[in-house]
Amino acid sequence: MKKITGLLLLVLLFAQGCANPSLTPGEGFIQVSGGPVWYRIFGAGNATPVLMVHGGPGIRSCYFERLAVLLSKNRPVILYDQLGSGRSGRPMDTSLWTVGRFVQELVTVREMLHLNKVHLLGHSWGTALVAEYLIKTQPEGIASVTMASPYFSTRQWAEDANYRRTELPAEILKVLETHEQNGTFQSKEYQDATQVYNNRFLFHNKPAPIPSCAQAPRNNEIYEQMWGPTDFYSTGVLKDYDISPRIPELKMPMLFITGRYDTARPETAAKYQAMAPGAQLVILENSAHMGAMEEPEKMSEALESFVEQVEAQADH
Repeated sequence: MKKITGLLLLVLLFAQGCANPSLTPGEGFIQVSGGPVWYRIFGAGNATPVLMVHGGPGIRSCYFERLAVLLSKNRPVILYDQLGSGRSGRPMDTSLWTVGRFVQELVTVREMLHLNKVHLLGHSWGTALVAEYLIKTQPEGIASVTMASPYFSTRQWAEDANYRRTELPAEILKVLETHEQNGTFQSKEYQDATQVYNNRFLFHNKPAPIPSCAQAPRNNEIYEQMWGPTDFYSTGVLKDYDISPRIPELKMPMLFITGRYDTARPETAAKYQAMAPGAQLVILENSAHMGAMEEPEKMSEALESFVEQVEAQADH
């Protein structure tokens, strides 16, 4: 009887160690290497939370807000602005803008919020950070992973972007090619042509603006250092980036989501899905790259269905 009681005590202690503390809505700052990182919690309770990792580099998390509000009806949802962007600190030290430091930032955010068990969601550049985090640090307590509009390979990303460019009017494509040959990326003509591309493959629909994004500006300096002066190919830190060969190492439950008109083309998402054991794929039929803004309800339904399925299987 004493042995049984002792075993029960160990089980209870282990369960308490794995459980998350009860989260409450609010926001704050976490000190990471280089400065303060802003975070916000939507929803409350003890259900396994979702931690969202935004795209970029140099963008911010505010575009997740509508999705976070919907998901937070059933579980807490945490957003954070990566260092250098949004409401987080903006250090001038350019040596901070490396993949490894952003991964360590994710480690710190999770540790400081005591997210012992968590569902991870990465979007675009955020999917690379999530993949790096999972593969390089081998963390415990990952209930599931969602990769939205996945970016795992710069070469593949550029191929997809160039494929999408062929769907543009010939005169727009000519403008892009001319200015790229001349290196005049900041010209109004090039920027206007890029906007034509964005109006098709960044946003397929034109969602209403999210007011908080006006108070959370992007950081183009980080984007240019890590990616480059144009969206279509990389000349920065990420120009040779490719973690795609290691996707088969990701054994946890995984969902891929992409838009029908996404720069991260459905065909590429399907290729990555086939590389990840047991992964699922959802295509948002009326979205491009920003499904969290374009079809937040459909994206929320897909995520909640996936998460509930994962949790039901874990209980058996």
